[in-house]
Amino acid sequence: MTVTPEVRDTRRREGPPAKARPAPARRAAVDDRPVEFWPTAAIRAALETDDLTVWQRIVVAIKRDPYGRTARQVEEVLETARPYGVSKALAEVLTRTREHLEANERAEVARHIRSLLERSGLGQQEFASRIGVPSADFASYLSGQTSPPASLMVRISKLSDRFAKMRAQHPGATD
Repeated sequence: MTVTPEVRDTRRREGPPAKARPAPARRAAVDDRPVEFWPTAAIRAALETDDLTVWQRIVVAIKRDPYGRTARQVEEVLETARPYGVSKALAEVLTRTREHLEANERAEVARHIRSLLERSGLGQQEFASRIGVPSADFASYLSGQTSPPASLMVRISKLSDRFAKMRAQHPGATD
């Protein structure tokens, strides 16, 4: 078979045969999106791989939002997962991240309660008595060991408002 020059030129412009071309490195389209947008199947597939960078992206998403969509998806996958090498580590990340978040939230509530206490002008024991809790419980709220229920936070706020108004109207009055 003889190949004419026109055919030879066309073949050169098309490039080498398909076998000689290196296959482009394909990554799933989901990899390019933020982890928070991945479907649960992509989270499951990511946990089955040995790709540390993908695991790190999942950990970052969990730390950013410990009760968010990605964290819930990881929980779901871990409930039904074979014991992947990374599954124990991710379960630990979930636990520790949530504990850290909750400690920060308790500290924030404690700061808020301290500011309401100071604003009221009342002493700690008097304030606790007026909101109807034992002083030991109130002390645990102030220290951030525990947080009061929402209804008690409303009561604390109202008491603080009432005494702050009284102090503003009658300087030196605390009762």
